[in-house]
Amino acid sequence: MPDSRPRRTFAVISHPDAGKSTLTEALALHARVITEAGAVHGKGGRRATVSDWMDMEKARGISITSAALQFVYRDHVVNLVDTPGHSDFSEDTYRVLSAVDSAVMLVDAGKGLEPQTLKLFKVCALRGIPVITVINKWDRPGLAALELMDLIEQKIKLRPTPLTWPVGEAGDFRGVLDRRTGEFVKYTRTAGGATRAPEKRMPAGEVDEADRPVWQDAVEEHELLEADGADHDQELFLAGTTTPVMFASALQNFGVAQLLDLLLDLAPAPHATPGVDGSVREVEDEFSAFVFKVQSGMNAAHRDRLAYARVVSGTFERGMVVTHATTGKPFATKYAQAVFGRELSSIEEASPGDIIGLVNAQALRVGDTVYVGEPIEFPPVPSFAPEHFMAASAADVGRFKQFRKGIEQLDQEGVVQVLRSDLRGDQSPVLAAVGPMQFEVVQERMTNEFNSPIRLSRVDYSVARRTDAEGAAALAGGRGTEVLQRSDGTYLALFVDQWRASATARDNPDVMLEELPAGGA
Repeated sequence: MPDSRPRRTFAVISHPDAGKSTLTEALALHARVITEAGAVHGKGGRRATVSDWMDMEKARGISITSAALQFVYRDHVVNLVDTPGHSDFSEDTYRVLSAVDSAVMLVDAGKGLEPQTLKLFKVCALRGIPVITVINKWDRPGLAALELMDLIEQKIKLRPTPLTWPVGEAGDFRGVLDRRTGEFVKYTRTAGGATRAPEKRMPAGEVDEADRPVWQDAVEEHELLEADGADHDQELFLAGTTTPVMFASALQNFGVAQLLDLLLDLAPAPHATPGVDGSVREVEDEFSAFVFKVQSGMNAAHRDRLAYARVVSGTFERGMVVTHATTGKPFATKYAQAVFGRELSSIEEASPGDIIGLVNAQALRVGDTVYVGEPIEFPPVPSFAPEHFMAASAADVGRFKQFRKGIEQLDQEGVVQVLRSDLRGDQSPVLAAVGPMQFEVVQERMTNEFNSPIRLSRVDYSVARRTDAEGAAALAGGRGTEVLQRSDGTYLALFVDQWRASATARDNPDVMLEELPAGGA
């Protein structure tokens, strides 16, 4: 019998080092699906977070890949997708945002709205994704709460409607005023924030003398917000006009339970999704799903390949035969998995909003649709404009077969864009990236996963434009220009600089030269 429990599917977005992976772990801790939180950096014998599993992630303390965590809380099934924190991996974040119904925007209390946060918010706005804002790190010195509200309204044009308000300034976090009930939620620290922080709710009349002065400050600011009309309106939130705001310390596990409750109470449930032809797939229609990520190397003992797919409609049942929209061919789902960070377990069924892992799905690519019954194809995920380019070659020519296989795999996963030409062949493709750290991931995985160390040499290009076959022929041999083809068939004209791109466009008015979406914007 299909699982009828409500679903909530969301992503966490932020600037690097705002505490995303720590918050992910804290949410899982509060949902009681893990018993102890890991330290993000995994140093000094401490564990790395559940959602960070690549060696590079553990060493650097940042998320490089997206990871899906599913757990049950208050009889709801929660699908939490953690995203890469570094701007070099904007494409992966964009793919994740195509698979969620809402987003939690994490803001560092000491730094406010940082560039990567603003870029990711723009993606949410373009996709119509409602945003809940969490002011994190309130246990450390930072900006004033009212100042942060002004920054949100000025920089992202969303009206903040706080649901909790901090008791104690940044660095002196006593708890929060629940603006919906008027209660004081007092927090108690635990050793290193490794376990659930105890919370005590009390009416205003029971606030003790030690907390009374900061409580009164919070009440006065709450009244100012109330007078200004900064109260939650569900319709305005879903319309993308306002953002509910909460204050927390993910590291101390303060405010995490309120965030979980808020997601269940206010975040939207899965809803109808349009296809590329204008048709609409309702959640109760026959099964369909959208592949937003492909990942391999999660298990060093196996040559695994996992396609992450968001269930859009209907009930998924393991073993069902679905149609691959791109090829029209049948695809068997015998080895479907549920995902919890790096851990996989067999899944028998899934509902709209759930994230499923299709194992050894060699034919599936990012952006693909699978369905049962009436054909549907969901809009593809666009690729960003690369800004960094390297020519790759096998460090050991005797391992060229492994080199070619590894490059093809990383291309299919979207780790980098792989560009080829007849002149370069498979021996020296050009790797194109939004950020230079993507090349480090390629080197690490080619060496350790595919046993084929590579050489990377810089190619003198910095600008890419989309063209077509006619444009490729017209621009062939041009000075400071090279045209290569991406694996999806797209022709990209590469230029040494913006001036050369503009001059080429001016001198060749009949040649198609289109800009690609900017990374993270």
